[in-house]
Amino acid sequence: QVWLVDSGGESVQAGRSLRLSCTATGWSFRYYAMAWFRQTPGKGREFVAGIGWSNGGDQINYGDRVRGRFSIVRDQANNIVHLQMSGLKSEDTGIYYCAGRSTSGVVSLSADRYTYWGQGTQVAVSS
Repeated sequence: QVWLVDSGGESVQAGRSLRLSCTATGWSFRYYAMAWFRQTPGKGREFVAGIGWSNGGDQINYGDRVRGRFSIVRDQANNIVHLQMSGLKSEDTGIYYCAGRSTSGVVSLSADRYTYWGQGTQVAVSS
């Protein structure tokens, strides 16, 4: 059975940094796409960042609102994906979910393409 466990969320002040982690068990995601989404009240899940495998190399994508501030890193030895967040803003507040595709290494911006999901970790940024 596949499990994704999200961790690292907390309450911080604007401008600070946080690192979220997604630990996968029961599955190796080396050649499959992994992504982070976030959800705020009244909105759907927003794509934040993704890392995958395409055309023989890593593929990395970022959402427009986080590009340049967030980075996604894969620790393959430990089956963990990290989301390093810096320069946090109040608009980054939300529940962050890790997700994995079971059949493709291509990063998709659509939550519907992902099979496995973590339980979510709360990030709250105060200004």
